[in-house]
Amino acid sequence: MISAAELMVLAPAFVAGLLVLATHVPLGQEVLRRGIVFIDLAIAQIAVLGVIAAEGLGFEPHGFSTQLIAACAALAGAGWLSLTERWFAERQEAMIGVLFVLAASLVLLLLSGNPHGAEHFKELLEGQILWIEPSALVPVVLLYAAVLRLWFHGPVRRGAFGFYALFALTVTASVQLVGVYLVFASLIVPALAVSRLPAPRRLPLAWTIGAVAYGGGLLLSLAADLPAAPVIVCLLALIGAVLLLLTPARRA
Repeated sequence: MISAAELMVLAPAFVAGLLVLATHVPLGQEVLRRGIVFIDLAIAQIAVLGVIAAEGLGFEPHGFSTQLIAACAALAGAGWLSLTERWFAERQEAMIGVLFVLAASLVLLLLSGNPHGAEHFKELLEGQILWIEPSALVPVVLLYAAVLRLWFHGPVRRGAFGFYALFALTVTASVQLVGVYLVFASLIVPALAVSRLPAPRRLPLAWTIGAVAYGGGLLLSLAADLPAAPVIVCLLALIGAVLLLLTPARRA
């Protein structure tokens, strides 16, 4: 039986999940539309590279300077991808894959001399969603509110760099909040699960799927004493797969 005190511990993690879903679900739908599914992994890996590089320079892991360096690294990657979309549109997915493996290799090189490097890298991949401090959510709320305002009421969807820049800033914040695995799952799985539905129903249902998976995954991880991020990812994938299989394919 989960106590009220334990539920209070889960509250900031659940709010963090809802915040991530608020931005990642519409961005994920655009990623699927553009056919660049692995862009989130590439940008997330570049953000991780920025965090590791900043820590190697002596900055605090969660300090403003580290956040700034990670964001600048992700924006640089976004700028490069916007150029490759223009110059090598037919090879865009390959360019994204090369960028991902290059960033991952640089991370491993930077961590090679760190005795705790493997553990730190695992934390960035898996995240520490159960240990989120409520105060850490305030800047994320402000950033995500600005992103959603620009996404739904701005011109960014018409320009390549605008999309990539918003994507980079959002993913940079999310990676340090919930980790790379949850970032990828939150972007792709809900959008994929509702992809066969009529357009007006996709966004609300995708948000609902994500919220159920985060809430159920957090409760299950606490009850079974399992790491939260993998449980949420598995539950999200299960719910998404069931919905996708039960939804009939639409004729062109």
